[in-house]
Amino acid sequence: MTEEARRAIGKLRSPYCPGLMLEVCPSEPAVILRDSIRQMALDGHESDEIVEWMLANHGEEWRALPRWAGWGMWAWILPPAVLIIGAGVLIGVLRSLRGRRDPDEVDDDGTDVSDDENERLTAALAAWDAEERER
Repeated sequence: MTEEARRAIGKLRSPYCPGLMLEVCPSEPAVILRDSIRQMALDGHESDEIVEWMLANHGEEWRALPRWAGWGMWAWILPPAVLIIGAGVLIGVLRSLRGRRDPDEVDDDGTDVSDDENERLTAALAAWDAEERER
């Protein structure tokens, strides 16, 4: 098999075996199509020309990889862009949920409890401790 035929076949999905590349499709029509592509390569056609011939006869949906031009370019740009933007949004949300606090907002003893709350907590713990001792 010529290199041109190999490159052309590698750029196509099989119209006879949905989900498979043309190079691995075991159906008889795929074998005939591969033979036609090999013959075109032997006749001097380049791989891109062979691919365009096959797509003209069977449809654009059998191209294995989208073009790097026109609407096909979005298939290359959009997924990585969405991942990068999504990662940025996720990082931003996680940072905001982390609840960063200024060191000035924390009391000198390192707690966020007011004096009134601290007195109530101490009294509640003392009452609980006294109740536990009575049991």
